Amino acid sequence: MSGHHGPSTAIDAPRSCLVLSVTKFVSESSSLVEAKDIMKARFDLMHAAPGVIQAMLGLERQVRQAGFDPKLIDLVRMRASQINGCAYCLDMHSKDARANGETEQRLYGLEAWRETPYYSARERAALEWTEALTLVSETRVPDEVYERVREQFSEEELVSLSLAVVAINGWNRLNIAARTVPGDYVAGGLAKSRAVSHA
Repeated sequence: MSGHHGPSTAIDAPRSCLVLSVTKFVSESSSLVEAKDIMKARFDLMHAAPGVIQAMLGLERQVRQAGFDPKLIDLVRMRASQINGCAYCLDMHSKDARANGETEQRLYGLEAWRETPYYSARERAALEWTEALTLVSETRVPDEVYERVREQFSEEELVSLSLAVVAINGWNRLNIAARTVPGDYVAGGLAKSRAVSHA
């Protein structure tokens, strides 16, 4: 009897591991499906308050008139959205950034921009300004940050850059409040919305 149970135990051990692995996989997969199913927006921003969205698009038109490099504005929008944890805006602006020719390397390294050589001096100044304004309750936008940023931007440009930061922080807060579900945005959709709004 003992000779019979020995081999059976040796064979059953890997089978047990396999069963456990399959069970764990099925459990994790079910959790992912469940999470997707329960991820619903609280409300639709456009339908709930179209006037508010039109006002926000007005801010975007003003920022666009400043004539900044689209890649710089994409980085500003991405960085603020990272800080605020806005999934919808991160999905949107990462897609727009790629469509504007941004590289994966620069997108992946954005959160650690100070430790990377991928960004120009002007972009670094814009990112530092974005962080200081987004975290204004903590930073109070210190003079040394202002002085560094002024080396790259004129006063008029700095006002427009500040408006870009104000706009993306506004979008972040609106979408987080609404729990807008990310994933369906198509690159270029924001530009189309501005065009329709302006027509």
